[in-house]
Amino acid sequence: MYDKSLLEPIYSFLQCETPDEWIDEAKKTHNLAVILKDHLLCELKAAQSAMYLIRKYAVDKESAATLLEWFKPYEEFAYKKVGSLETLKGKSNISKKITARKDAKYSQELIDKMVLLIKEELHHFYQVLEIMEERNIPYEGIKASRYAKGMLSNIITHEPYTLIDKLIIGAFIEARSCERFAKLAPYLEEDLAKFYISLLRSESRHYQDYITLAEQVAGGDVSDRVAHFAKVEVNLIQSDDDDFKFHSGKPSMKYLQSNYTNVINQ
Repeated sequence: MYDKSLLEPIYSFLQCETPDEWIDEAKKTHNLAVILKDHLLCELKAAQSAMYLIRKYAVDKESAATLLEWFKPYEEFAYKKVGSLETLKGKSNISKKITARKDAKYSQELIDKMVLLIKEELHHFYQVLEIMEERNIPYEGIKASRYAKGMLSNIITHEPYTLIDKLIIGAFIEARSCERFAKLAPYLEEDLAKFYISLLRSESRHYQDYITLAEQVAGGDVSDRVAHFAKVEVNLIQSDDDDFKFHSGKPSMKYLQSNYTNVINQ
């Protein structure tokens, strides 16, 4: 189905695989809408996180405003339900130049890698929205999982460590997404499985770009902080979770009972 060597670095980086209990829940037909809605918003949040890093650490004021304008159609759709698949078509490419600040030695590298990531994530957002429309799954905002918040609660709150930690967290989010796309694909309809497999190459590169940037900002090895966040990530993935989302942990008994009741009542 895909080149399995592509995932070897991912499995070396992550300290656990997705639990079978999560896969068992994810492959249930009635949960496809939840997965797609959450995936859609995860793509936007990944792009927003990258934009925040560029605006805060790498660009001048004019470029920061340009980035905000680039995101406006997506954010208005996601949070205000303004626009449509048609109005978002072709909007994933930025039309104006992004200029690096001169006071950050790593700013151009941050811009180059993060702008490419943003383009790809916004394109993926559009692709997921297309899939939802094809399946008559209406868009609606849903509550985020505990995953990103749980990771961010462990950052060091002074620079440059805050930036380094955020870059490492970005690497884990991208790596886990890649791993779950591959795990879930065999249980999906053929067109959706092909779509998720098509995302593996970009997601695996995103995780590597984040680690490269973290090392560049740190001026060397960041393995201690990677190991710290790996432990946090394992706990979030392997522990019981009362919610079910794309990055959630093991479905808890409380969740399973509640979900079973909801399905029966539909």
